[in-house]
Amino acid sequence: MIERQHLRIIHYLYDHGTLTEAAEALHLTQSALSHAMKKLEHQAGISLWKKDGRRIQLTQAGIALYHLASRLLPQFEHTEKLLLQIATGKQGSLRIGMECHPCYQWLLKVVSPFLIAFPDVDVDVRQAFAFGGLHALHNYDIDLLLTPDPLFLKSVSYTPVFEYEQMLVLPASHKLASRGVISPADLNNETLITYPVEPSRLDIFSQFLTPAGGSVRRHKTIETTEMLLQMVAAGRGVTALPHWLIEESPLAQKLRCCRLGEHGIQKQLYLGTRAQDDLPSYLTAFIELAMSVGHKAPNL
Repeated sequence: MIERQHLRIIHYLYDHGTLTEAAEALHLTQSALSHAMKKLEHQAGISLWKKDGRRIQLTQAGIALYHLASRLLPQFEHTEKLLLQIATGKQGSLRIGMECHPCYQWLLKVVSPFLIAFPDVDVDVRQAFAFGGLHALHNYDIDLLLTPDPLFLKSVSYTPVFEYEQMLVLPASHKLASRGVISPADLNNETLITYPVEPSRLDIFSQFLTPAGGSVRRHKTIETTEMLLQMVAAGRGVTALPHWLIEESPLAQKLRCCRLGEHGIQKQLYLGTRAQDDLPSYLTAFIELAMSVGHKAPNL
């Protein structure tokens, strides 16, 4: 009874708000659009939308259909793209979403050999600081989620890649650089430099400062890892990053790492995939490659 075209129509009606705009976006006439929806309403025995002047308002049933469309239409598009790639001789595409902002350099170590091993697979890495990783994974916007903070759901399968420690990074000349362990009170007069992420999502706040009622003198944000480390090396502030990232940095001699608290902030990097999907061989190979590279990270 419910066809794909019905889902597309209800989705465009919700997004555009008028019959005219929805019909133009779908390349349909208004009469064809109205006829299709009236036929579905007749079959379902319920109204899906009503007019409010020129605007279209979805009913409760229409909203339920819209939510179904939001889930299914991306899956249709994803599968059609895969079929096209197979038909044209391509193996497929791998879209990676990153929630571990300092992990880009590590990811390059995985992507580089993968591109050689799978020349017919397109790879796209999406790194955004307002990135909704799980939503993007469920919505088929990405195929693989790289995250240090997994939300364990039945709909997502996570593979642990490697463990690491989040540490305070200071300039080598800093008065705290000789200490092995840092307390929250030690940062009261410091400028903390982080990525532009909500403080509640930053480990140094959620697992170190906030539980102890601690704070910093100033909180500054910088988007790129390279510039962030340059600022710290120049004595402009301190930051918190994975220890292996500092050990591999060209600025390593100008920086020092200290443990955040007696037990430190221990983290693990995960790769997440949709649990209901049958993973293509190249995606499985990418995960296996990531695990082998991860285990070679310094001091792991």
